[in-house]
Amino acid sequence: MRVVAAIVLALSPSLLLGAPGIDALTVTPGEDGTQTYSLTIQILLLMTALSMLPAMLILMTSFTRIVIVLSILRQALGTAQTPSNQILLGLALFLTFFIMAPVLSEVYQTALGPYLAEEITASAAIEAARVPMREFMLAQTRDDDLALFARIAGIEGFDREQDVPFSLLMPAFATSELKTAFQIGFLLFIPFLIIDLVVASVLMSMGMMMLSPLIISLPFKIMLFVLVDGWALVLGTLATSFYV
Repeated sequence: MRVVAAIVLALSPSLLLGAPGIDALTVTPGEDGTQTYSLTIQILLLMTALSMLPAMLILMTSFTRIVIVLSILRQALGTAQTPSNQILLGLALFLTFFIMAPVLSEVYQTALGPYLAEEITASAAIEAARVPMREFMLAQTRDDDLALFARIAGIEGFDREQDVPFSLLMPAFATSELKTAFQIGFLLFIPFLIIDLVVASVLMSMGMMMLSPLIISLPFKIMLFVLVDGWALVLGTLATSFYV
């Protein structure tokens, strides 16, 4: 629960804009003795923030890079739906929690924990939660992508990292993650592509043009992937790529 709460605080700046105590229901007495019930603005903001949480989890963490690389790896192996989409998404999600653990832990210690203990205000908690998230995202964002969106927004430049607004950092970070994921996927694709080319050439030289090369190359690609301990290499490389 602490991990989920830390994610909500770090990724939802509008979540805690209200007072520390949020009244879920407001009762307004009428002149004729009747009562009118209405939700408070804070609850509406909370519901809106929670609806945006999946998109924020995908585009503001390591999830995007991981799931794209795993999908390209499955395509390179040629194993169709093995592993299934559910397995890839689950693996990407738990690996994301593992990679983001130091960031979320810092968010909890500096922002969520003091806020729950009523030691700091909601606005101070939001500002404290932004610091580790900003550091993580800036470390993974290319300067070219940041400059691109700054130019689109009409901003000349930034003297400090703290001056980069989240509205500009989020699309730049997502673009950088997509670019990095496809670069890693390209490197993963090369050895399996070579196997496909070799098998196809051998079949053509033997005159077996009616036999699909994928049927023959699939066991060789799986054997190669298992012999080099491919899953450990891929997942380990993905995890370390965020802190190199």
